[in-house]
Amino acid sequence: MQPFSMSKNWWQFVIMALVSYFLGCVNIARIIARKKHKDITKMGSGNPGTMNMSREFGWKVGLLTFVFDAFKGGVPVLVAHLVYKNYTFAGTLIHVSDVARYFCGVFAVLGHILPVVYRFNGGKGIATTFGVFWVALSCESTLYIPIVFGAFLCVLLFIFITEWGSLGNILATAIFSVIQLVTFFYRYEHQAVNAYLVIAYLLVFLFTVITWCAHEKNLLRLFSGEEHRTSLKKIVKKKK
Repeated sequence: MQPFSMSKNWWQFVIMALVSYFLGCVNIARIIARKKHKDITKMGSGNPGTMNMSREFGWKVGLLTFVFDAFKGGVPVLVAHLVYKNYTFAGTLIHVSDVARYFCGVFAVLGHILPVVYRFNGGKGIATTFGVFWVALSCESTLYIPIVFGAFLCVLLFIFITEWGSLGNILATAIFSVIQLVTFFYRYEHQAVNAYLVIAYLLVFLFTVITWCAHEKNLLRLFSGEEHRTSLKKIVKKKK
């Protein structure tokens, strides 16, 4: 492992933040809807994301939306891992890639939720967050590839049974965060607590905070018993 001086190379994180954010700003839901001469923000729930696209244009378009949004979350994470996997922060045993992966991921999700190009009116960030965690956890071990996919299938099953799409999504984010936090805990349990370790934990936890805040209205409706149901059966049967 090579030492990485943050005081000398901080500008690299600034570049990563900007690239990740503007990649996150690219909204495929809006692009597809525009090609169909529609405005997805004025259809259904108004959310330019996977669920609303599936309800309005069918599951195939919804799947395409999900894959693209997950892709734009996963790509900057993978690049950050490959660039910094052989570095540790100077004077510590903290892997730079552990911080860089989630640093890029946070900005990609923020770009999706608060895109400056759309006057900060974006989606809920779930698909992008899923892409971040799938790639970030898979960088830990290839065993996480089927594990995260299995967790995703469990989320779909939960939504299929309960028809509570928003609840399934935010619970999945929390579960993925816990998996990574536990992994970090065992990796660094003998490492003295330092600023970089705290940042790594906070970045992972931040995903839960961001996505739950993005679902604030959904949560309020859920607690009041007024949340809209998401029927996967109807979405699959819908033809567009």
